[in-house]
Amino acid sequence: MRSPIPDYLIEALAGVMPDTSGATAGYIPELASADPEHLGAVFATVDGEVYGAGDVDDEFTIQSISKPFTYALALADRGFDLVLNKVGVEPSGEAFNELSLEGGSGRPLNPMINVGAIATHSLVGPEGRGPAERLERVVGGLSAFAGRRLEVDDSVYASEMEHAHRNLAIGHMLRSHHVLTEDPVAVVEGYTRQCSLLVTARDLALMAATLANRGVNPVSGVRVVPEAVVRQVLSVMSTCGMYDGAGDWATRVGIPAKSGVSGGLIGALPGQIGIATFSPRLDHHGTSVRGVSLFERFSSDMGLHLMEVPAAARAVLRSNHVVGTGSTAIRILQLQGGIGFAGAERVVREVVDTAPGEDRVALDLTMVHSLDDVARRMLLEVARRLTLDGHEVYLVDPESVLPGPDPGDGGRVTVVDDLDSAATRSGVLTDA
Repeated sequence: MRSPIPDYLIEALAGVMPDTSGATAGYIPELASADPEHLGAVFATVDGEVYGAGDVDDEFTIQSISKPFTYALALADRGFDLVLNKVGVEPSGEAFNELSLEGGSGRPLNPMINVGAIATHSLVGPEGRGPAERLERVVGGLSAFAGRRLEVDDSVYASEMEHAHRNLAIGHMLRSHHVLTEDPVAVVEGYTRQCSLLVTARDLALMAATLANRGVNPVSGVRVVPEAVVRQVLSVMSTCGMYDGAGDWATRVGIPAKSGVSGGLIGALPGQIGIATFSPRLDHHGTSVRGVSLFERFSSDMGLHLMEVPAAARAVLRSNHVVGTGSTAIRILQLQGGIGFAGAERVVREVVDTAPGEDRVALDLTMVHSLDDVARRMLLEVARRLTLDGHEVYLVDPESVLPGPDPGDGGRVTVVDDLDSAATRSGVLTDA
């Protein structure tokens, strides 16, 4: 059976493709010339499975999406007290390039706007490191989040520095308030190189999944930052990551997120998934128009809003075994707990990886206490696709946690009360 998740992503991309509103970032010539038709989306789970559709391997510069990851490095390198003394965590309610400083202290309101991100860049690495060593720590750290070595796009860097008058002014203002204690030009140059790192949507999804996975890259297994740092970063992303659109995003999408003016957009849902989209046309907030639409759909379709947290449960898949032999064999997948998108994806992957050779397959829901809507639809789609592949599918559901199952066009499922009934129908008995 082929997983339905890539098909879902393809369908989602097709749904937003007709939207040609917005424009590329015109104030940076290298970004203004980007192909506005680029479009891609990637899901990366916290156990390392990656699904993508569209332009998922096309490179573009990371821009402001670098901010939460650099903030994580600064917290890990210098500690919470020092970083919070220099950069606050309050939403500014203003555009990304506004000079939002606390009255009196001159402290930037948060690390997701440019003024805070420039200050944060200066705090990466041990105190006393020069600009070159600090930049290498930033590049190395973001590369660890992505799971591969990232490189700076020198042409984008040069283009941005040619038009960096506002950021340079911000740097000098931070120096006047003693938030920066070194040459502000060198800090702005380093920050601009940080924003000029080349990434793909696949990279960004894995970076987001590393945050969702408590700081451990789910593919490489490398711990990039401590868990406490991740909690801080995701909290600030939730309240400040989408600038002056943060409140609207929090209510409509509800996924900690960060956007970039090259068209990238990431979301990290703790314990579940990292998501990335890429489409260069931007709205008035500087956020990808199609990316916002995709995230709204993902959140709605899959119940990913942060306030829709499923009940905690143990591993969803209790067992995967075969009863009987030959023509009477039946493969039984025993599920358990409360199942949401992440759990249902794990079941999908188990069926795909197992590629059942038996004519009969049973999904045993006896120990499942809840299914959210997306999990229900995913399990029924598994049943439908197994049917189309020539299998006879049984649903062991004594408590009717999945009432009125209809797998849809071409699908067929037989509901039974226990494993004995499923096995008996297939011509064998089970001692389970």
